[in-house]
Amino acid sequence: MDDVREDVADYLGECMAVDAGLVVLLQRLEEIGELDNSLVVVSGDHGIPGFPRAKCNLYDIGCEVALAARWPGRIPAGRTIDDFVNLMDLAPTFLDACEVAVPGSMTARSLLPMLTGDGDGQVEADRTFVVTGRECHVHMARDGFLPYPQRAIRTRDHLYIHNFAPDRWPAGDPCGLDDPAAPAPAYDDLGTNTHVCYADLDASPTKAWMIHHRMEEEVRAPFQLGFGKRPKEELYDLRVDRHYMNNVANDLAYRDIQEELAATLMQVLRENNDPRVVEAPCRFEHKPFAGPFPVA
Repeated sequence: MDDVREDVADYLGECMAVDAGLVVLLQRLEEIGELDNSLVVVSGDHGIPGFPRAKCNLYDIGCEVALAARWPGRIPAGRTIDDFVNLMDLAPTFLDACEVAVPGSMTARSLLPMLTGDGDGQVEADRTFVVTGRECHVHMARDGFLPYPQRAIRTRDHLYIHNFAPDRWPAGDPCGLDDPAAPAPAYDDLGTNTHVCYADLDASPTKAWMIHHRMEEEVRAPFQLGFGKRPKEELYDLRVDRHYMNNVANDLAYRDIQEELAATLMQVLRENNDPRVVEAPCRFEHKPFAGPFPVA
């Protein structure tokens, strides 16, 4: 497990490098006299890469990122807001801050009223969930260059995921590695030749270690969670399962919650004309979205 520990340490080291770079930017703004006249927003676009169930997934570890904003005189300092927001909200936020009209084609909403207001916790009563989605990360990860379509809704207490093609491999085709009789591939190749197997998961020492040790008793269960096929619906009760390890979809005790979250998710997708629910066949299954790229 030393490889995994080192992988995590490397990631934390990159986080420290970002922090150091941010200090340089803030110092430069101060030098030119624009620090207090600047809206500074810090965030990320996904969770840790190269880890099963993280980046390229709709679990918290793949989607939840930091978001901090600073604008002296406009944003009160020291506040912590619990509202659910999406990174798409940043575009209308920046336009709003510049007093530029937000185009009607933008479905996201400005965060400026929330940021410049008062109070902590839940600020806007209707921001109680966020919808996320995934289609494809690496185009050549599956036979036929097909995506792995998912949509999810995250509330304070629950995470519901709808997998539109549960017959496909979420991390990419295993290229024979799902066969217990198949020999483990060369350890060093797994970190660089990601097109060989499970290509929709970024290369990393952790990915290489898990594939190499996948047949060992203590690794089989976590390997299946990260690389195995998933059911059409997933539901996690984050109040008692904050690491989303126990799928309670189709558990009768959660039937009402599952039906409500599924209905809300599909309503949002239809309202926003998501091709996955308003088109048959869906454009994402065909060229130019899927299939081999044309040769120039």
